[in-house]
Amino acid sequence: MQIGGKIKKLRLKKGLTQEELGERTDLTKGYISQLERELNSPSIETLFALLEVLGTTPKEFFEEPKKNMKVVYSPSDQTTYTNDEHQYSIRWLVPRSNENEMEPVHITFKEGGEFKQFEPSLAETFIYVLTGKIEVELGKKQYVASAGESVYYEASDHHRVSNAHDGPSELILVATESYL
Repeated sequence: MQIGGKIKKLRLKKGLTQEELGERTDLTKGYISQLERELNSPSIETLFALLEVLGTTPKEFFEEPKKNMKVVYSPSDQTTYTNDEHQYSIRWLVPRSNENEMEPVHITFKEGGEFKQFEPSLAETFIYVLTGKIEVELGKKQYVASAGESVYYEASDHHRVSNAHDGPSELILVATESYL
């Protein structure tokens, strides 16, 4: 494992210079440079201090990246479920996305269609309305969004999405944790 390379990648992702990382961890810029070039190895205590500043945990840092992660998904990779009772269909755009941090789906509502009510969670939800008009119910408040409009909310209250159009409506929904 290339510890120095991973430290450098995390540092750049955080937008920090070697000097800034050194200041935040009481290390010198030269020492950070040596670590990143694999010329030196940090003690456990130093590594944990670096990881804290870089916003990651030891478990995440040492976790192996997912192998053969696909980047482009075709319609044949996607799964669709239709609920005739509630008049909607949902298509998972990325297979096994419920194992990832985001779960993107395409939802089509028939007239009068509605998605089930969800319990409060830590999820954040983004919706882009492709066609028609939808209603988003958050707790006791209702919001309406039409084609071309976006919706973004924290799912910390009961929530539901339904069709508010006299015809079909389509949307892309992306949730940060699996709850679909």
